[in-house]
This record gives sequence, structure tokens and C-alpha cells, in this order.
Amino acid sequence: MRLRALAKINLGLDIIRKREDGYHEVRMIMQTIQMYDVLEIYRRAEPGITLTSNLPYVPSDERNLAYKAAKLLMDEFQIKEGLSMKLEKSIPVAAGMAGGSSDAAAAFVGVNRLFDLGLSERELMERAVKVGADVPYCVMRGTALAEGIGEKLTRIPQVPRCYVLIGKPGINVSTKLAYENLNLKGITSHPDIDGMLEDIRKGDLYGMTSKMANVFEPGIIRKYPVIQEIKDLMEANGALKALMSGSGPTVFGIFDDAAKMAEAAAVLRRSNLAKTVFATEVYNRNGGATNDK
Repeated sequence: MRLRALAKINLGLDIIRKREDGYHEVRMIMQTIQMYDVLEIYRRAEPGITLTSNLPYVPSDERNLAYKAAKLLMDEFQIKEGLSMKLEKSIPVAAGMAGGSSDAAAAFVGVNRLFDLGLSERELMERAVKVGADVPYCVMRGTALAEGIGEKLTRIPQVPRCYVLIGKPGINVSTKLAYENLNLKGITSHPDIDGMLEDIRKGDLYGMTSKMANVFEPGIIRKYPVIQEIKDLMEANGALKALMSGSGPTVFGIFDDAAKMAEAAAVLRRSNLAKTVFATEVYNRNGGATNDK
């Protein structure tokens, strides 16, 4: 079985408060995009799980979320057969795009189908939160409001048709570092998540993009100014808005025109500011890409 593990971007990311258990309460608008890893999974007679990847530094044991997800289901359902997984990574690692979480979601979906476990999407999502806060969303896909620690998900209407340019500089940022550089009490302006939700419901791309914001940005940009440089370059070359995704350092720009995006991608590649440049569009649960005919 061959599955696509799609990346996500955060159109809006707000941190409400730090909870007593140490987790942070969030409000985020999540969007799946057409950038993906590929997970191939095979049943085999010998028990156990093997995982290989095209990247030598990607772990092949329970430190890998796809391995962890597969093992969780196989242990729960006492599956005696074995599983081989081959992971082709295209989503940058430690990039704020939920690559590892999406790989785990693909493993949940794949094991469920391969061994005919009969679990519904909701039942998979309930198990997915045990692997990571973003994994239930990656099972769900599409456009969603995420609350709580990211596990409380509400599906919202598809965002208006648009194009997405990805630019990841040659640095990695851990979620831990992002929180360490976040001054919650010092946040004077929070993203207008409710306003964005209303714009999305009305199909107002320009209203939505004008409100896009991420509270992690200031702290991370202070440490890595190249993120601001990529944002500025995208916006100077036609992006309605450019924003850091998740805990960074990936920047995405939203465009209303595919040709503009292609030109901006060429400029970004020439600038050498970004190690990864990828031009794509948003994913529509009902038909893949938003402009699928």
C-alpha cells in the first residue's frame, strides 16, 4: 500500500495560556497542502516492524512517529504478522509543517486498511493523539480549527482557491526552542482567529490573508533574521501575505495567481535564502487540490 503523508501550514497560530500541566492552550487554523512524503507499507509473515527511509538521519525505531503509530495499532489488535515500511521524505524535517505527524497519520490509515481493522476516522483520531498533538489533524486533513493542545478539532469550510509557495531556510527549529523564545505575557497583539474563520466562511481570501499571524514569529525571527528576509521577498514578489508556519522556520506565501507564484519561486531560488523552495496549492478533501476539475 502506498500512501501520501501531506504537509500542513498554520494560517493563524495563537497561544492562549500555559496550563498547569505544562502544555500550552492554542487556537490555530490548520491547512493541508499538496506537499507530501510517501509511505509504502507491506504485510509480511515474520512478526515485527521494519522501517527504512531515504534520509539516513531519520530514526527507524519508536523514535519515528510512523513506527510508533503502526506499533500502537498492531499491539492493540494483537497482530501476529509483521510490517515493512518504506518512507520517502520530501517534507523538510523540523520545519513546522507536521512532516513526522503526517507520516504517523499515514501509518494509522495504512495499518487500519492493510489488516482490515475497521476503525473509523474518528476512532483513528482518538488513538492518534497518543502519538502526537498534530497527528489527529493529519488523519483528518483539510481546513480545521485546532484548540486545546491542538487535539480539539473543528472542520471548517475549505479556504478560497489559492497557491502556496514554501521557503525553508537551511536551519531547523524545534518546538521546544519556539516555546523558550515565546514571551506569553509580552504578546500585545493576538491573531484575529475568529475574524479569519468568518473570512474563510465568506470565501474572502484577501480578508483571510490580511489577518494571518503567528505568535511564535517575533521570537524566532529575532534569532533567525533570514525568516523575515524570506517573508519580505515573497511579499515583494506578489504574495498576499507571507507567514512562518508553526514553530518555524518554514515560511509560506499565499498567492492568488499561479504565474505570480512561479515568478516568486524563481526569485527565491536565485536569492539562496531558502534551502527548500516548493510551489504548490492547498489540498481539498473533496478533490485533492482546490482547482481540481
